[in-house]
Amino acid sequence: MKPSDTPSSHANGATRPWIKWPLILLFLGAVSAFVWQQLPGAGYSTDLTRVGAGQPTLVLAQHGHYVGGAEVMELMNDIRADYAGRVEFLVAHLAMPDGQAFAERQAAHDGTVLLFDASGRRVALLHQPKSREELQSALAEAFGR
Repeated sequence: MKPSDTPSSHANGATRPWIKWPLILLFLGAVSAFVWQQLPGAGYSTDLTRVGAGQPTLVLAQHGHYVGGAEVMELMNDIRADYAGRVEFLVAHLAMPDGQAFAERQAAHDGTVLLFDASGRRVALLHQPKSREELQSALAEAFGR
């Protein structure tokens, strides 16, 4: 009998594919989640030409490799529905050329929130607001309730 023909080697060989598939699926799920997180905007438009197009606008400068912008985006997610139809929410993705150019013109960095009136005039700038209340207060001051 060859060493490869022992009963224990067959049992191990038979279970390996069974164990591999869940691990492969877990790996693919983790990679997919990572790729999804890297997509610009994550549900927010990155079309910065909308600033000054007739509606007040909040723009978040965000870079996918830093935490500050992601934390501010969570605050935006919390309040976005409260301002639906009154304030447009956009993201200037700092890994993209148009987002970089926008950030340079506005002296913004990851996590900076810029508020623009309907004509495109900047009315407020916040560097990484820390709470929902801070962000809401800035919006109320800039655009009213």
